[in-house]
Amino acid sequence: MRVLVVEDEQVLADAVAVGLRREAMAVDVVYDGDTALEHTAVNDYDVVVLDRDLPGVHGDEVARTLVQESYNGRILMLTASGGVQDKVEGLTIGADDYLAKPFAFAELIARVHALGRRSVPPLPPVLERHGITLDPANHRVHRDGREIPLTPKEFAVLQVLMRAQGTVISAEGLLEKAWDENADPFTNVVRVTVMTLRKKLGDPPVIQTIPGAGYRL
Repeated sequence: MRVLVVEDEQVLADAVAVGLRREAMAVDVVYDGDTALEHTAVNDYDVVVLDRDLPGVHGDEVARTLVQESYNGRILMLTASGGVQDKVEGLTIGADDYLAKPFAFAELIARVHALGRRSVPPLPPVLERHGITLDPANHRVHRDGREIPLTPKEFAVLQVLMRAQGTVISAEGLLEKAWDENADPFTNVVRVTVMTLRKKLGDPPVIQTIPGAGYRL
């Protein structure tokens, strides 16, 4: 899952990003509304964690713009204003969910996971394919009942492949969904990660390499 965190309190924004990355999410961080719109114009995010009170372009306007452009990513709006009317306004503007500050980080994680499942078609809480089960909320993977320990990046790649439901994902597609914007597109990091993931999943192999196209589970 790829997430954009938009928050002008840099310490909070960076802390949220660190926590989400521990959940095997690829996270980009920006600190104002203008930069947020620049990022959403070129990147496909599953979830945008959006502070409402932003400098430059206000968070409300960012949400309105994404809705008007039919952006596929879900919006989790953060704000220090947690009253009922504030929540109603945020949801009316176009937010898919609303979380008041201060918040429990476990709740933020749960809400991001829940929003990430609201794709088209909708995804179940636990993904299953070829004897493999992947539980994003608890960060656990099993194959035929055996738990398989994965690194956060291996987990992220497997999640992208399982969400694809048998379609081929290019190396560029994996890089876009499982790594943040700081990843070097000219490295072999995708190939190496897929190779180690394939070994950990064991036999019979379930990740296919499609020459010239990408990977399929």
